[in-house]
Amino acid sequence: QVQLVESGGGLVQPGGSLRLSCAASGSIFGNSVMGWHRQAPGKQRELVATISSGGTTNYADSVKGRFTISRDNVKNAVYLQMNSLKPEDTAIYYCNYRRTIRVNNYDYWGQGTQVTVSS
Repeated sequence: QVQLVESGGGLVQPGGSLRLSCAASGSIFGNSVMGWHRQAPGKQRELVATISSGGTTNYADSVKGRFTISRDNVKNAVYLQMNSLKPEDTAIYYCNYRRTIRVNNYDYWGQGTQVTVSS
């Protein structure tokens, strides 16, 4: 099992910045992909950004150029720096840890942290 604990959410004005953190613990081994997903009220959960153990990143088009994902493999942590925030970024942000063994994906999720962008 893998446990994920997020922090860093909050209320910010449009154009502001927030930094989310996620610490993983438990059965951490091998290669993995960590990332952030978000779910706004009445909408499906969507991918925001991912980063592999080797540092390869992937971003949703809606956040490219504004958000930056990074990872510390020693601390087993992943971060999301969010700049130029917009009201449409308001959502619960979930940290994800995915381990792939052969063809099977094993996903673990944090409890979520609320991000609200509003004036």
